Amino acid sequence: MKGMEQKTLETTAMVIDPTPKLEALAKRYREAGGVGIELLNMLGAQADGLVESLPRAVKDRLHSATEAALVQAMKAATGSRKVIRSGQPNWLQTAVATSMGAAGGIGGVGTALAELPLTTTVLLRTIQDVAEGRGFDPASDNVQFDCIQVFAAAGPLSQDDGADLGFLGARMALSSGGTKKLLSWVAPRLATVFGQKLAAQAVPVLGAAAGAATNYTFINYYREMAHVHFGLRRLAIDANIGDAELVDRFRALALHPKIR
Repeated sequence: MKGMEQKTLETTAMVIDPTPKLEALAKRYREAGGVGIELLNMLGAQADGLVESLPRAVKDRLHSATEAALVQAMKAATGSRKVIRSGQPNWLQTAVATSMGAAGGIGGVGTALAELPLTTTVLLRTIQDVAEGRGFDPASDNVQFDCIQVFAAAGPLSQDDGADLGFLGARMALSSGGTKKLLSWVAPRLATVFGQKLAAQAVPVLGAAAGAATNYTFINYYREMAHVHFGLRRLAIDANIGDAELVDRFRALALHPKIR
């Protein structure tokens, strides 16, 4: 009897049409970075030139600072789950991140660097909450692995023309190398994005406003990327479709929305 029930469940999973959910996730992906472009226009700067405006000493330590911030943030975000319950409203997480960005921008690059680990922790905790909302355990090693991987998506200040879709398929390639290999892959990409953030916060007079605006953009962007990432993982389970095939179908919808 149990065998028949299991076979029925498997058959039901196979006939689930993932297309509507894939289309919704693809739409979410396409719209995630829009506010970042508006932010750049507001600041009157171009993303590619922002990092070059940073002092050389800051640029030289940006990679190591980013990797350290990721390691520290994972411990802090995971530990915070024992104190701060899950399911915090999006507006509260956004308000906290925005306030941190404003505080970090008041003193220019110096305070912005000090604020970086705190912002990374809030971002990572937000990603963990999305994972939990999609039915995954944020305390498990593989989900923590995926949470860090979400940061591999091109940042909201980057005009990447869909190239950041690579972060969706990277999990299979990196899964044998563990978290250390993942950090070495993610850190350079995130360092570039954080460099743009620090440069925006260093804008004279506008530092606090730029810090608030960039953090507002970042938390909303990475929250959406988390929904895409864990939404696809959940859909792969529910629809009984392999990760690689699902990512390929998603990629087609995300880059060519009119093609079914």
